[in-house]
Amino acid sequence: MGKPIISVEGLGKSYRLGMESLKHATFRDAIVGTLSAPLRRLRELSERGTEEDTFWALRDVSFDVKRGDVVGVIGTNGAGKSTLLKILSRIVEPTEGCVRLRGRVASLLEVGTGFHPELSGRENIYLNGSILGMKKGEIDRKFDEIVAFAEIEKFLDTPVKRYSSGMYVRLAFAVAAHLEPEILIVDEVLAVGDAQFQKKCLGKMQSVAAGEGRTVLFVSHNMPAVRSLCKTGIMLQKGRLTHVGTAEDCVNRYMSQAEATGMSAERTFERPGKAAVWITSARLLCDGEPIATVPMGGKLRLEVSFAAESPIKHPRLGVVISTMDGDRLINFNNRFQPSPEFDEPVSSGVISCDLGMVPLVARRYAMTMYLGDQVHDSHVIENGLSFEVTEHDIWGNGKVPQSVSSHLWWPSTFEFSRGEQQELATTPA
Repeated sequence: MGKPIISVEGLGKSYRLGMESLKHATFRDAIVGTLSAPLRRLRELSERGTEEDTFWALRDVSFDVKRGDVVGVIGTNGAGKSTLLKILSRIVEPTEGCVRLRGRVASLLEVGTGFHPELSGRENIYLNGSILGMKKGEIDRKFDEIVAFAEIEKFLDTPVKRYSSGMYVRLAFAVAAHLEPEILIVDEVLAVGDAQFQKKCLGKMQSVAAGEGRTVLFVSHNMPAVRSLCKTGIMLQKGRLTHVGTAEDCVNRYMSQAEATGMSAERTFERPGKAAVWITSARLLCDGEPIATVPMGGKLRLEVSFAAESPIKHPRLGVVISTMDGDRLINFNNRFQPSPEFDEPVSSGVISCDLGMVPLVARRYAMTMYLGDQVHDSHVIENGLSFEVTEHDIWGNGKVPQSVSSHLWWPSTFEFSRGEQQELATTPA
């Protein structure tokens, strides 16, 4: 039996609370910082602070991944999933433990990573490909395939700053997936894509693993996607590895824990580690009152409060409404809506969204929120709020919308008239 393609032993990553991140003002500083990294790590180990001023994002994590396996990494917000993938991608250095990677790695951790907003899609394919380790000849051979997969032919020479978030992620995924690495690492980036593109990406990852024999590590809050794509599951909780097994087993454990967390329609949240932008509180209102139970056809309003370490402009809020089993039903954000209130930088604020009449049948639902800006990573509150839709006689005739095959009903108004359908007027040829 061959050696595992990924071996993780006693992995840990800690941060000193209140310490500034290392910043490089010039390219020379970046080179010096890279060369001095081993000495810096040794100094950090010798000067390790007390438990009170140290935050462990990961602690004592060990596992192996076999070549050709598709592994789903799941856990609640703050479990350490993204930290683990950043270490495996060699973006972040571990505080303790070691990682052995036996193959070339391509990572897609953040939407638009490696993209320059002023450059066109064509130019960014070469830029992003170079950052991911592709040579120019390799990019040339894959160029047409990348463009076709991303579906951006008409916008290939348009600056990517004019791209939608969906176009961003299509292009970024296309470059990473066509790099042909031995190991493909994909963090939660498909949330911004539409359902058709998500299905296309999942199909590509399946072909990468099954048809091409490569290894995939996939982080997602979409449990049905983890079930369908992954064979193996890794479950993290508060920086610790709590379970390794089949993907189905891990998803079932995760959903059981989610049901027992006592989610509500009004919550406050703590700053996650050293996040630059974060959600401080969120609540759902119906008819102006915070409420966790909404009648069918009721009008919902979401209010999200946020804070930033340094003033930011135009914060972006994304929301996903899902079933308690993880099926994503509704996805919306404020990316394209003008927000003159935030033309000037702010350190805190509130974003409100009127959802209108809720087109959901009577069941319990969860709401995941993403908040960030054009510069900083998004703070993700996975299944942060929950609410229950109850049956309601919307039309006053004693009947309510029901469906065993769908969670949605569309509030519509119909007009009725007697007689036959009027013939359409035709124009003589």
